[in-house]
Amino acid sequence: MKNTFLVALLLTAGLPATAQNAAPLTARLDKVSLTFALSPEGRPTYAVQFGSKPVLNTSRLGLELADGKGFEGPLEVTGSDTKSVDESWNPVWGEVKTIRNHYQQLTVHLRQPQAPGRRLDVVFRVFADGVGFRYEVPRQPGLSYFTVQQELTEFNLPANHKAFWIPGDYDSNEYSYTTSRLSEVDTTPIEAIQQKSAPNRIQTPLMLKSDDGLYVNIHEAALVNYPAMFLNVDTKTYGLRSQLVPGATGAAAFLQAPEHTPWRTIVVSDKAPEVLTSKLILNLNEPTKFPTTDWIKPQKFVGVWWEMHVNKASWNYADTSNIKLASTDWNRLKPNGRHGANTANVKRYIDFAAKHGLQSVLVEGWNVGWEDWANNWKEEVFDFVTPYPDFNVTELQQYAASKGVQLMMHHETSGSVTNYERRQDAAYRFMKEHGYAAVKTGYVGRIIPRGEHHDGQWMVNHFNHTAALLGQNQLMVDMHESVRPTGLHRTYPNWLASEAARGNEFNAWSTGNLPEHETILPFTRLMGGPMDYTPGIFQIKLESWNPAQNKGRQVHTTLAKQLALYVTMYSPVQMAADLPEAYEQHLDAFQFIKDMAVDWDDTRVLLAEPGEYITTARKAKGREDWYVGSITDENPRQQTVKLDFLTPGQQYEAIIYADGKGASWDKNPQAYQIRRQKVNSKSTLKLQLASGGGAAISLKPIGR
Repeated sequence: MKNTFLVALLLTAGLPATAQNAAPLTARLDKVSLTFALSPEGRPTYAVQFGSKPVLNTSRLGLELADGKGFEGPLEVTGSDTKSVDESWNPVWGEVKTIRNHYQQLTVHLRQPQAPGRRLDVVFRVFADGVGFRYEVPRQPGLSYFTVQQELTEFNLPANHKAFWIPGDYDSNEYSYTTSRLSEVDTTPIEAIQQKSAPNRIQTPLMLKSDDGLYVNIHEAALVNYPAMFLNVDTKTYGLRSQLVPGATGAAAFLQAPEHTPWRTIVVSDKAPEVLTSKLILNLNEPTKFPTTDWIKPQKFVGVWWEMHVNKASWNYADTSNIKLASTDWNRLKPNGRHGANTANVKRYIDFAAKHGLQSVLVEGWNVGWEDWANNWKEEVFDFVTPYPDFNVTELQQYAASKGVQLMMHHETSGSVTNYERRQDAAYRFMKEHGYAAVKTGYVGRIIPRGEHHDGQWMVNHFNHTAALLGQNQLMVDMHESVRPTGLHRTYPNWLASEAARGNEFNAWSTGNLPEHETILPFTRLMGGPMDYTPGIFQIKLESWNPAQNKGRQVHTTLAKQLALYVTMYSPVQMAADLPEAYEQHLDAFQFIKDMAVDWDDTRVLLAEPGEYITTARKAKGREDWYVGSITDENPRQQTVKLDFLTPGQQYEAIIYADGKGASWDKNPQAYQIRRQKVNSKSTLKLQLASGGGAAISLKPIGR
């Protein structure tokens, strides 16, 4: 089959334009095949198949430029190039030790047959699990600077697939997922978090399932100097058309040739677990240019954070408003007595981290400005270097160092990115001077410069610039309210994680996340990169922290499922998100969090179905220990787990953290049981998952 592919393309590559226009160009690897053709009107199109099944019917390609002389068509083919790549590379950190990058590439050279005769290349890469493609604008006379008004890319689906989607809000990804047929996509009844979405505009990654058993994921890779891609759904034809996030001027992207767009990605398989293990998006990103990476450390951390969400403490030092950053005497403010980021409280978290082997302590609310930080579209909000009077930076630096723990910085920008960029050099210098190795950034609220969006070109460039600048300073970052990831953690391995989705915090101050939520996220948001989901909440019912303000609020899982999320929701930076006193009441269950790794040599997705269940096994980096997480939606179910991934002939001790008798997410969420047994590669475990429940397993070799 490989030889047939190469011969066919070599025969067409040298033909004149008229002959090539008449003959479609194809590329194939294993079951996945790609066909490029020009329509009778000269418009470029493509189609994708998986075996004999259509993945995408004939779909349009093209770029619309602001001057009206874009690449909509008619176009002609002037030539094509092909190559085959089969190589391997080792990520700095990740789910597996080694990643194979195997694809067939087809580059189609296009030109406008009439003046101005502009040239455009479309590059396709066909993998065994899908297709990536992008537009490349070569250097050419008459096209140096250009503005992309919109992209004409289509994804025309062959049927009314089941879809897992969230609204196409240009400024927020923090929505619950809706599961519906494509014909039923309608964002109108959904309350907008930031900008109201168009009725049929949704976000990527989009997960789809066909009635004939195909799993299809549509997203993008290597989002650089370009806005994020959304999708407009035609509910009658089941076609999807790209929608680029506009900037303040209304245009999508300002570019200069030579230039290329991000990759558009289609991951496809007839097995749901294979979607979750796909490395297609990572492979379409560039390797890191950092000269060294040994300073990048995956880690577990606790933090002064959840206590604010459950109304036990506050971010702000004083209860006042109308603060001016430059002229406020912070020592004269009256403290409210609830400020969480005070020296004594932070020491308590440091002690807990040191006692239990956690590497870092995040502290939110340490710096001045939280009194009127949100919802004011205010530019001078924070300076990122001035602590509140009750937060002693030097004392805490020395105390943490004496305990072998690092503090994690927090930079909330309140969406005032112009302010943050002016202050980044000073802020990162402050971090280095005071021993901070990592920062959690935040972008809550409307963006400044005003008129820009979280997912537009301007902000995409900011996020990438921030990761690069931090890397130059050998600092790590966890970004919240960022554009959704597209595999750039390969290029910037210090970009450990992002939020960019509806996290665990929504359980504390809203209607919460449905039990199915965590069974969908790995098929959607996590396709592009790790998420800081903040699992590990043990005090499931939140009224005990503040009965008046938390009435009826709870996390919509069992305690055992919170443990399992550390395995099923991949991230190299994992927060033990609850308060120390919550863990101290359940130290037997907390042992799993202490033991669990955050960097891996191997990952196996054993069982999976989007919106229903996931069971994942991971092998710790450099060790023979394995960890398994199994989660379910609101339906209780039994999962049969074969341990054939274990080393043959080796005995292991399995410690199984499971839902207890009568457990359920709504009525009895804290019921759990822990049991031990000896197992080997021939063993099978039967896990009984409660409603909204889960199970977590550690597997350690015996006698090593």
